Amino acid sequence: MDRHGRFLYRVAFGLLRNAQDAEDAVQEALLKLFRGDAWKEIEDERAFLARVVWRVGLDRLEGRNKRAGDGDVTEMEVADLRETPEEQVVGDGERDLLRRLIDGLPEELRRPLVLSAIEEMTSREVAEAMGIPEGTVRGRVMRARAELKRRFEAVGRVRVMDGVVRR
Repeated sequence: MDRHGRFLYRVAFGLLRNAQDAEDAVQEALLKLFRGDAWKEIEDERAFLARVVWRVGLDRLEGRNKRAGDGDVTEMEVADLRETPEEQVVGDGERDLLRRLIDGLPEELRRPLVLSAIEEMTSREVAEAMGIPEGTVRGRVMRARAELKRRFEAVGRVRVMDGVVRR
């Protein structure tokens, strides 16, 4: 289980946007798994674990009241998250803007983008974790990237032409 710990935390954090809630969701998911015998029929351990953490996270989102400081990300937590392909093409000054733009996406676009771009999950893994068709995942990620491009261009920071970022 240790080999999946950081991955599961990042999945939970990508959904919950709060460090303590993410840690609690991972712990709760693992406790549920250890109590059951669902492990016997698992084909893809990583996708299965991500789906369990995702569902626990959704339960937590539905049940929690908005707390002061919710969604605040410390510098250490930001450093824990790997750069997305989108972030690799922008400079340090735009990283904060990109994170704010990603956070501002509608949930149905943000969640699959975070799982695929930050967590580097395949479309199949994201589909399984979220319980939606793989084609829907690909479409939402494509729409999320197009929306990020539009929003970046709207603030005048960059122009994207033929997949190339120009300042």
